[in-house]
Amino acid sequence: MPGPPESLRPVARPVPQPGPQEVLIRVAAAGVNRPDVLQRRGAYPPPKGVTDIPGLEVAGEVVRAGTGVTDPAVGARVCALVAGGGYAEYVTAPAVQCLPVPRSLSMEEAAVLPETFFTVYYNVFVRSRLLSGQTLLVHGGSSGIGTTAIMLAKAFGARVIATAGSAEKCAACSGLGADLAINYREEDFVARTLDWTAGQGADVILDMVGAEYLQRNIAAAAMDGRIAIIGTQGGAQCEIDLRGVMTKRLWIGGSALRPQTAARKGEIAAALRREVWPLFESQSLRPVIHARFPLREAARAHALMESSTHIGKIVLLV
Repeated sequence: MPGPPESLRPVARPVPQPGPQEVLIRVAAAGVNRPDVLQRRGAYPPPKGVTDIPGLEVAGEVVRAGTGVTDPAVGARVCALVAGGGYAEYVTAPAVQCLPVPRSLSMEEAAVLPETFFTVYYNVFVRSRLLSGQTLLVHGGSSGIGTTAIMLAKAFGARVIATAGSAEKCAACSGLGADLAINYREEDFVARTLDWTAGQGADVILDMVGAEYLQRNIAAAAMDGRIAIIGTQGGAQCEIDLRGVMTKRLWIGGSALRPQTAARKGEIAAALRREVWPLFESQSLRPVIHARFPLREAARAHALMESSTHIGKIVLLV
């Protein structure tokens, strides 16, 4: 039943069994994400047929493979995107949604990669086509999504503007490579973005706020800009002036990762393995982890997530 963080309690469940094209992973660590909190509150139910155990990303060892699986092999160290069930000792995952744990990273670091890297790569580079030399504006720059977006965009040669809610969080964004960090509680991000880009605006805007920011994002966008909406923390419904969309020839899109098919997620995983995973091996990328909790203290991890005082990711150690 929906409830506060304290409603998360350890329980005993049977070990899940991998189906065709799936693997069983012995979990070493699991990432904590905002959708987990929404699920606990009853606002983001798991898809039909998916376990009610929260957790969308894990790292661990493959201990069993279902029929038709040749990669990853039993014994492989993987991190995986899952539709649920990550807060457990064992979880099943579609084989195509598994990626090797980069040699330069620990299991706990690998566990916080899938949800944010799948989301950012798909929305910023695949759908919004951010190119080297262009400007990305990312809201919530100190969040797991935000820190990932800053690092990836800089790795691929883009300029980055990040918004955050405190001087400490802005400093963290700058430390990760953001060219401009805006404290949205003290400054107008539209005016600062336009000023910093000499009136041009941001080519791509990654937004998790939603309705509250949409009209202002339109104002901050460049000609032929792309606005990718991945969350509705500031509301899901709003009224906008479409003239700015037409005049600037804007593209406004949205996506949710969890409902997409394993085949589509597999395509994203393959692109990450090809385009992004080499950056971990060269140690030019490393996730930001704010806090670690044992699995039995998942309630504390959710309380921290809800406080919004964290910078980067929160991880559960199994």
